[in-house]
Amino acid sequence: MDQAEQLRNIIKKQNQKRHIARVITVTSGKGGVGKSSIAINLAIQMRKLGKRVMILDADFGLANVEIMLGIRPKYSLADVLYQGKEIKDIITSGPMDIGFISGGSGIRELVNLTREQLSVLVQKLYDLDEMADIIVIDTGAGISDSVLEFVAVSSEVLLVATPEPTSLTDAYALLKTLHQKEEFLPDNTKIKLIANRTFSEKDGRDLYSKLNVVAERFLNFELEYIGHIPNDQNISRACIQQKPILMVYPNSPASLALEQLAIQLSDTNAVVLQNKKGISQMFASLLHFRRR
Repeated sequence: MDQAEQLRNIIKKQNQKRHIARVITVTSGKGGVGKSSIAINLAIQMRKLGKRVMILDADFGLANVEIMLGIRPKYSLADVLYQGKEIKDIITSGPMDIGFISGGSGIRELVNLTREQLSVLVQKLYDLDEMADIIVIDTGAGISDSVLEFVAVSSEVLLVATPEPTSLTDAYALLKTLHQKEEFLPDNTKIKLIANRTFSEKDGRDLYSKLNVVAERFLNFELEYIGHIPNDQNISRACIQQKPILMVYPNSPASLALEQLAIQLSDTNAVVLQNKKGISQMFASLLHFRRR
């Protein structure tokens, strides 16, 4: 049994006695489809629903969440790894008192950790599980290994796509590549589609039908459709102001749709919630596969 596997077993035992956060991973097959905006606004609405919410920006390339929130965190996950910081030290306060953690170069450096650093990181992530009810992970876009690894070890994934043919193609490419990953177990991961920038409810349903048909036929797993977000110019206006749309245009069509999506996610059935891993278990799984 390797060290990462030992860590996972330790975590499983300790998680039985600890609070485990619900982790929702938000991803997309390509950039520019509104993934980060959706991640931020869903986090804010879940906070409005009374949940303790954290956002982890796992895109070490672009840091879109920082830009959209108009904040510059002093520390990142890398400071936990290399500077001895505690999890509480690297959390930046965002809108509605949601917590924000920048992955920074720490996500990329996970593969290079020593055994001692692995143990320290996973132990410290227990604290994050205790601090939050929901942790929203905003991955990078596309089918890079760093994106797919996060998705593969997640129990709950939101896949964002738009009705554009290129977005549909890229979303399927992500699912196909994910399906080829050894660590991806379809029975352990629920992938939920959000159709963004639609002009009607039918647009969203059509997008889901097209993507789900090929996923069932060629990949042998089924997606879940949880709704659509209408094309709304207020989203661009909010981005220019570096404010979440729910904060500056709360009655706009996109904001109302995001509210409904957050409520629907909050009403997720008990089976999904029973299968939640928590952030510590998720990272242990990620480290296990990276070090094989």
